[in-house]
Amino acid sequence: MIVAAQFSPGTFVDAIHFMGNHAGLLLSKTGEHLELSGVALAIALVLALPLGLWLGHRHRGFLFAASVANVGRALPSLVLIAFGLTVLGIGFWNNTAALVVLAVPPILTNAYFAIDNIDRDVVEAARGMGFTERQILTRVELPLGLPLVVAGIRIAAIFVIATATIAAVAGGGGLGEIIVNQASYGLAGVVAASLCVSALAFLAALLLALVLRAASPRQGPAT
Repeated sequence: MIVAAQFSPGTFVDAIHFMGNHAGLLLSKTGEHLELSGVALAIALVLALPLGLWLGHRHRGFLFAASVANVGRALPSLVLIAFGLTVLGIGFWNNTAALVVLAVPPILTNAYFAIDNIDRDVVEAARGMGFTERQILTRVELPLGLPLVVAGIRIAAIFVIATATIAAVAGGGGLGEIIVNQASYGLAGVVAASLCVSALAFLAALLLALVLRAASPRQGPAT
């Protein structure tokens, strides 16, 4: 309510001035934000992506994948962070663990359904050509399912970058320290840090879109 009462169109101008006057602070906090988000996303990828691809290839684990997706949507970020406080204490790894839990569901479920929904005739044709199961997964199923796989990673990345702002309440650092501390940085600082978070999420989505475009098989000219 306090923020809404003070907000005005001129706040954006003040936020731009804050960026110019506190560029060092914003760069430092952005670095912390990227470190926290990047580590959490990397751990989630290592845990969830191979498992989702393997389960999809085996056409098993539908209930498991669906349950993971539902649990991920049901768990509030603050609850995860609060629970982590009792196990890992205040700091980087508590927040990382909470963000990993949020990132795993979209990565795992998208990877599973991307591979599980591949046309069975295509897979059987590859198997008939003598492809091993590993070759079928990496050379046939994964290229065909890549858009959905990358979509899951993109969703997870945006979730993590946006939710990492809450890490400030548990000593996680990042841009959230500015956002939750209006008394010190003013509304202009809050808006400036929020714009930085939005820019990071947009850049992550754009980068993954470029990765998908580069990794997608090229279509030859129609004949």
